[in-house]
Amino acid sequence: MEKIVEIIRIKQEVLEVQEKYEFLKDIQIKSPSTLIDAIRQLIGDEDREILLVLCLNIKNKIIAVHRCHVGSINASIVHPREVFKSAILNNAATIVMAHNHPSFDPTPSNEDIQVTKRIVEAGMILGIELLDHIIVGNEEGISLKQKGYM
Repeated sequence: MEKIVEIIRIKQEVLEVQEKYEFLKDIQIKSPSTLIDAIRQLIGDEDREILLVLCLNIKNKIIAVHRCHVGSINASIVHPREVFKSAILNNAATIVMAHNHPSFDPTPSNEDIQVTKRIVEAGMILGIELLDHIIVGNEEGISLKQKGYM
């Protein structure tokens, strides 16, 4: 017979803010272009897909960055529980999902659009809004919200 465990506390392991994230602490998200510039600096030149979840407070300031998933050169599997885990642990009011396309073409795929819709639905249930989904290439980026996909 398997044991039943009682969960007393869930602990998040936090790394000290790395230098590469320092510039984020003063950013208040007011437009997609602000997000695109920040995301491009973080993952725009990566050689495989990286999915980031930015956790925001009620003033749209970034309170946590979660490197949620590292995929292959052309794909990344995304599950809502992984996307929202950091948001819940950090008491985020909203999140921004962002990933890069190693091809440097930020045009969203059908999978990108479907995953975004799924995350929006999950966020509605959890009460944590997906504010935007940003896709970046090396020089460009797009907002799925601005393009009308969410």
